[in-house]
Amino acid sequence: MARDLAIDLGTANTLVYMQGRGIVINEPSVIAVNRKTGEVLATGQEAWGMIGRTPGYIVAVRPLRGGAITDFEITEKMIRLLLQRAGVSRFSRPKVLICVPSAITEVERRAVTDATRRAGAADAQLLEQPMAAAIGADLPINEPVGNMVIDIGGGTTETAVISLGGIVALEAVRVGSFDIDAAIQSHVRREHGLAIGERTAEEIKISIGSAMATAEDRDAEVRGRDLVSGLPKTVVLTAQEIREAIEDVVAQMVASVVRCLAVAPPELSQDFLTRGMYLVGGGALLRGLAQRIERDTRVPVNMSDQPLEAVVLGAGHCVENFSALRGMFMDSRR
Repeated sequence: MARDLAIDLGTANTLVYMQGRGIVINEPSVIAVNRKTGEVLATGQEAWGMIGRTPGYIVAVRPLRGGAITDFEITEKMIRLLLQRAGVSRFSRPKVLICVPSAITEVERRAVTDATRRAGAADAQLLEQPMAAAIGADLPINEPVGNMVIDIGGGTTETAVISLGGIVALEAVRVGSFDIDAAIQSHVRREHGLAIGERTAEEIKISIGSAMATAEDRDAEVRGRDLVSGLPKTVVLTAQEIREAIEDVVAQMVASVVRCLAVAPPELSQDFLTRGMYLVGGGALLRGLAQRIERDTRVPVNMSDQPLEAVVLGAGHCVENFSALRGMFMDSRR
């Protein structure tokens, strides 16, 4: 009998939870394809290592951008490979629960379920990421109290107020960690005349990026291609200049949280002041971001113990209790 699966189909990373076994796959959402033959050469970590390093006929791409499918065919291939690695075959076709951003449209939702069914799933259901994150953070979502979750992923920032098993208020913007990487690339190109790739920008973000000044501020050497001479070049970046470079993106994230607080019912708003908000997602790991949100909203912010895995763990809990929680799937908003 096939074990049911939960998939956090993220813009940056894809995680797969198998019923009874826990998380079995946690890799970047990247796939490398030979354009001449259509053959898939690599996925996940191996494909991520190929970004910016392949010949012209081999492309290493992220099939999801802004939380939405940008290439249906490649996404289907990636999901098919994920299911195969999880042991799915013609004789064991599981039900699959997929976590998707609440910002995606009905057409995009249909694209995700169609791609999953074509890839070999017996059935595909959708669960919005903020709801899955709240379950993964072990919040009392079925009680009449306000639970506020901020999920910052690679392509989206979603803030949701959850009470009595439903989303009461929601603010979603298509701004995430990849926008921070793009801002760093743009800054280095503009201010230092240096071209750097997506991977290098991400490494800078992890190394010295921050939303507020911290005690860990330091400089970093960065190597790239000089835009004038075309030769390799090294420059030194400071934490302060990177903080200024990504300020617009961070401000958009914080503004979306403020807007969600503004539309939350007053009775539930009282709960946030005592219980605080919960920050999850890979973007939550940006240094100083929790403190920045807390400063600008004057509401306590709690970091999830497992910010990267919170969504898939929440979906995994639903997979373990598929029949009991089925009413929560497809659209958790009421």
